Amino acid sequence: MAFKTDIEIAREAKKQPIMQIGEKLGIPPEHLLPYGHDKAKVSQEFIASLAGRKNGKLILVTAINPTPAGEGKTTTTVGLGDGLNRIGKKAVVCIREASLGPNFGMKGGAAGGGYAQVVPMEEMNLHFTGDFHAITSAHNLLSAMIDNHIYWGNELMIDERRVAWRRVMDMNDRALRDVVTSLGGVSNGFPRQTGFDITVASEVMAILCLSNDLADLQQRLGDIVVAYRRDKAPIYCRDIKADGAMTVLLKDAMQPNLVQTLENNPAFVHGGPFANIAHGCNSVIATKTALKLGEYVVTEAGFGADLGAEKFMNIKCRKAGLAPDAVVLVATVRAMKMNGGVAKADLGPENVEAVKKGCPNLGRHIGNLKSFGVPVVVAINHFVSDTEAEVQAVRDYVKSQGSEAILCKHWANGSAGIEDLAHKVVQLAESGAANFAPLYPDDMPLMEKIETIAKRIYHADEVLADKSIRAQLKVWEDAGYGHFPVCMAKTQYSFSTDPNLRGAPTGHSVPVREVRLSAGAGFIVVICGEIMTMPGLPRVPSAEVIRLNADGNVEGLF
Repeated sequence: MAFKTDIEIAREAKKQPIMQIGEKLGIPPEHLLPYGHDKAKVSQEFIASLAGRKNGKLILVTAINPTPAGEGKTTTTVGLGDGLNRIGKKAVVCIREASLGPNFGMKGGAAGGGYAQVVPMEEMNLHFTGDFHAITSAHNLLSAMIDNHIYWGNELMIDERRVAWRRVMDMNDRALRDVVTSLGGVSNGFPRQTGFDITVASEVMAILCLSNDLADLQQRLGDIVVAYRRDKAPIYCRDIKADGAMTVLLKDAMQPNLVQTLENNPAFVHGGPFANIAHGCNSVIATKTALKLGEYVVTEAGFGADLGAEKFMNIKCRKAGLAPDAVVLVATVRAMKMNGGVAKADLGPENVEAVKKGCPNLGRHIGNLKSFGVPVVVAINHFVSDTEAEVQAVRDYVKSQGSEAILCKHWANGSAGIEDLAHKVVQLAESGAANFAPLYPDDMPLMEKIETIAKRIYHADEVLADKSIRAQLKVWEDAGYGHFPVCMAKTQYSFSTDPNLRGAPTGHSVPVREVRLSAGAGFIVVICGEIMTMPGLPRVPSAEVIRLNADGNVEGLF
């Protein structure tokens, strides 16, 4: 049986004018800044007017470690939002924007799939409202102003060997990871070694996603440590006098984007930090706005729960004063088989034993999430190849872990296929069972925070860190940054730092390669194993099949 592609389904959507979607949330037309007919930004003035309203319930959707078999976390997030609306709840979806890098690389888009999508799919996965371009421009303006300051006499006495601020672009380009700039003589400045990160890994992206308003944004931008003097004294963005102009470039990008699901329910799509190299959550301003406008807010955190959910709890919730009322953990029968050792090409035939063998990955995520004091329900994202025996094996295993697994068919049936999960989420959220607490206190030393995550979330035996890294962490503690949470950057494919180690490994070590201070965002980035902050393209990138057809429509996006 042939199924329609995501883009074919999205193209057939019967979208409502965006002003109509805003009306469902009580947003007056004058506070919606339209980008065409199907997307708009919500004004800062309107957002400020909501301050006194009571918050709705916050539901986090996360997943097991991703596999090539597919999990469908965003699809489930969107489907659950539609499902909650279907059963009479006023629900709003909050997800991240898509990066061009993975769209043209390997991962694909970030708008959901099947009949649980956010539209307009093509625009969302391409330029959308220009937020990522604004972030790229603001970041690189600071880069240009640093080099310009050095060129015109270096009044701040920046040590050119200690410029910490790299450049960014929103594309996977491994050739730019390590470069030398300013070659070509006196008129081009002073040569130095630097590099590029992908835009989603930029501290500016993290700052935009954690800021409450424009004043908070500018304060945080000014706090960015961009370089050091020879005596190792820090140079801040505000010393370069770039924070004001960067805020101007980000003024519109700070306003959340309102779009709709295929079932014409409201969705905020704003911000887009990767969870494997950044904090992996949509913007605080979008989430907080949605909580004032809806009874239920369904949001997601990137990749597996060991990355996105951990950072949602320990970074976003801590910084924004949020607390989830329930967590949905997405898994698939196919992914359980892969964790059980089955190759992707062999996932079709029934294999209950492989499902059982792969379930410990799911079990560890359940236990990790419960350690934050939140109730957990498992969503089995249905594939047509799943058999009753395989689904039951997952149900039985989850029950043994003190939770419940619910089969969800939203990909094929939209909200009608996820009603059972919607009712369960309401039951959990209304029960008051959540007693949320982050994993570690603010005043714990930075190295202990890293070890706490490595041992309690990854179930590693130890953290391997050179003396120089431990010394750097101590310097930051002495400088007043010891209360910061840590943002672990590691592979998304495993609890360990080895992407090929599936399941629920124990007895492994977490090697820390580098630590970076994100003083404006308010966390320490801990780079582990071989993870890269500028991804590369695969051997056969998706870009090879993306094109315009004879009707002028985009083909190849997924």
